[in-house]
Amino acid sequence: MPGYPRDMITNAERRFPVRIRVGVPPGGFGQRHPQMTVWLDENCGADGWVMTPSGMRGVLNDAVSIYFADATLASAFVARWCVGTRVETAKGVFRVREDEPATRTAASMHRTP
Repeated sequence: MPGYPRDMITNAERRFPVRIRVGVPPGGFGQRHPQMTVWLDENCGADGWVMTPSGMRGVLNDAVSIYFADATLASAFVARWCVGTRVETAKGVFRVREDEPATRTAASMHRTP
């Protein structure tokens, strides 16, 4: 299918105003990919995001672009899935974290005097 990635990217750019680029780790995303897509579906809706190839230096599979309907969702994705205590990029591309973020714990019940 000539032009397939290019058509997919063009359609994503038309539908979604926000794009982030995420570098693919040397061994690939592994189990992170299905976890990320579940997170994206749950938080953005199944038709509220798109992932496309976004190669750097002409290499098609070293980065992906993820398109979002708004910057808040993109920011939440970066906070959940990308490396760093603050937003950092390597050559304009976010890196996927290898660890899990800390589990949120609920506040204990308390009594008002």
